[in-house]
Amino acid sequence: MRDHAYASFTDKLLSRAIALGQIVSQRELVELTGMPLGAIREMIPRLEADGLISTEPKRGLKVLSIDLKLVSDAVQLRQIVETAALIHFCQTAEDSVIGELYDRHMQVLEQARSSIDDDLRDHAQQVDWGFHEQLVEHMDNKIMSEVYRVNSIKIRLIANANARISSERIVAVMEEHMPILEALKNRDETTAVAALDNHLKSARRRALRP
Repeated sequence: MRDHAYASFTDKLLSRAIALGQIVSQRELVELTGMPLGAIREMIPRLEADGLISTEPKRGLKVLSIDLKLVSDAVQLRQIVETAALIHFCQTAEDSVIGELYDRHMQVLEQARSSIDDDLRDHAQQVDWGFHEQLVEHMDNKIMSEVYRVNSIKIRLIANANARISSERIVAVMEEHMPILEALKNRDETTAVAALDNHLKSARRRALRP
């Protein structure tokens, strides 16, 4: 029940049903998540440990707010984790796995260059997020995966990533992924890391664009 409450809270947070910086009570969280009070009380220490809420004396529970420090910290952590994951992936991933990722991206890119509909936007978003998550999961490091999972929630909040990927972003993101995948196919760690760095810098600029 605690895990379901946590998942419900993060879903509501990403969909903006729970606002950044909002003050909420335990009773309000029961209404917002549809989970029982006991599960909410057990969930709160985990949310506090993950930095998603903090306790405000005499006021209630405050949902995290986005500021420049959070942006800087979250982006820096993402780059550290994904760079290490990319190097490991380049060294150890099967050729067939890399080939499948390459083909998946190329298919999205080719479709996006001709026409874009809602189905393609949804698929492109999953290909985008899935690529980064697959790099980290391939490390088979539970601690790293958990750190990355929590940081990804903050990254998506910063980028308002719950909204569908925009048409103009689809081609840009896929084109930024392709040099990474080309380098992976060639087992070229240096080029892959440089291409990832370029992509993450572009992603940060897009996230902070008004």
